[in-house]
Amino acid sequence: MEAEITLEYADAKNAEAVAKAVSPDNFKVPPGLSIKTTRKGNKVVTYIECRRELPTFIATIDDLLFCVSTAEKALITAKKLNEKSVLSKPNRKVK
Repeated sequence: MEAEITLEYADAKNAEAVAKAVSPDNFKVPPGLSIKTTRKGNKVVTYIECRRELPTFIATIDDLLFCVSTAEKALITAKKLNEKSVLSKPNRKVK
């Protein structure tokens, strides 16, 4: 069984962050399972090849999408915290 999952983001920076967040899973797979995640522009592309049972294939896709969701939530939270930090700094000039 094979799957190619493509996720598109607003920009390459977000795509890169998500790809890096889920890429460590590429190295921790049991025999008969292959996962490769790459960034192509503003897209994250994951290729999955599974020579195991269907439940393993489904669980792998589920795990990947859960990790992607977590990475996306972390990016949103970081962006909000950064915006608050910028807004909370006083706007004054030092002479």
